[in-house]
Amino acid sequence: MDKVAQTGTWNAIRLHSGLPVRWLVALVLANGLLSGCASLSNPVANGIPVRLVPPELLAEPREDKQTIPLTALRQKPPDSYRLAAGDVLGVWVEGVLGQEDQAPPILQGLAGTPGASASVGSGGRPPAIGVPIPVRPDGTLPLPLVDPVKVAGMTLEEAEQAVAKAYTVTIKVLKPNKARIIVTLVRPRQYHVLVIRQDSGGLTIGGTGVIGNTKRGTGAAIDLPAYDNDVLNALAVTGGLPGLDAVNEVVIERGAFDPDRDPSAWLQAYSTGTSGCNPFATAGRNTQFIRIPIRMRPGDPLPFRPDDVILQTGDIVFIEERTTEVWYTGGLLPPAEHVLPRDRDLDVIQAIVQGGFALVSPGVGSGNLTGTLIAPGIGSPIPSLLSVTRRTPNGQQVTIRVDANRALRDPRERLLIQAGDIVILQQTPSEAIANYILQKFSVSVDWMFIHGPHESGTAATTLP
Repeated sequence: MDKVAQTGTWNAIRLHSGLPVRWLVALVLANGLLSGCASLSNPVANGIPVRLVPPELLAEPREDKQTIPLTALRQKPPDSYRLAAGDVLGVWVEGVLGQEDQAPPILQGLAGTPGASASVGSGGRPPAIGVPIPVRPDGTLPLPLVDPVKVAGMTLEEAEQAVAKAYTVTIKVLKPNKARIIVTLVRPRQYHVLVIRQDSGGLTIGGTGVIGNTKRGTGAAIDLPAYDNDVLNALAVTGGLPGLDAVNEVVIERGAFDPDRDPSAWLQAYSTGTSGCNPFATAGRNTQFIRIPIRMRPGDPLPFRPDDVILQTGDIVFIEERTTEVWYTGGLLPPAEHVLPRDRDLDVIQAIVQGGFALVSPGVGSGNLTGTLIAPGIGSPIPSLLSVTRRTPNGQQVTIRVDANRALRDPRERLLIQAGDIVILQQTPSEAIANYILQKFSVSVDWMFIHGPHESGTAATTLP
């Protein structure tokens, strides 16, 4: 058999230069450096390994929190309705507030009576009868022929007995055994509250974030009846719990209104206040901000008191949008801004997938219109260098390095993403060099495996 004509591996590597392999490798490395290879000159590659990150720089887990009992957002229902200033009572005193031998009038169309429109706390009350008389700010009930009767803190039965005593004992206008006196509740006292919401109801795509710019601000001025003047009822009549595009927290601003103070004094204090200073405190106002989280870890004490959820006239209930809870991708990941999930955790592996990068599939691509594209060859090395740039509590910046290959195997390496993080995916130097060689160099081998006087056979292959 004649000598087989072939081009082997060494011939392919040497090309036509005759240079040793070590010189060719050096040229490859130099070419990568001189051409600005990002994997070899990555400015954020030298970060802190994720296993060495101090606890104060780690994101707080969210999935272990649960919605607090909703009963914590409402006041305890009373055993009996207790009267106070602002209540409107229906009073019937035969011979004084109404003619003798005449039926008392039935008050129709008022809250809590048949025919009234549905409202918070209006259901289940009996019809109101008598002459409507409001309870004064001092807690007394003005009545003809007698001094004002103190009814604040009393039940309806106790108020009826107090009115009867005023007419039968104090001035003896009526005989105790013949007096016909009725006291009913016409309209409970109301508490005027403002509810300001910056959520849109939590419109999402696949649970990853808000659809575009769908946030809309809404406001409502509501009147809550006594014993229903709490946070739960205020949320129920204005849209429910905060949506996914809002902070899962309710803020109550209390004491901001001061009708006896010149508004220009507050504006002046607000414009001249120093950074971090409460403008209301600067203006001398007794303003209180009560923060009520909707989700907490089981066993943690509630950071608010039961009385804090009871709303008073002038209170402002505020639900704020989540504009700052975003994170960013770059490097080999498509540059984009992503909304951080509000009630669940997002680790670095999930962030890569959400960023649109296919993991552990180096030979498969999706860049066609008909289906999965299988690239020729053995594929390229998978990028595994993750750099997470994070702001520290003191305003500085730190870079955390994550090995994606290790994070796939060990859940402890999966750093949780927090708001403001910048996630950059790059190749390690070894991955970059291997990928460069696979792209720039190939080995061709030709040989003749049959050689005879009347027949011949050849074969060729290309690596990788």
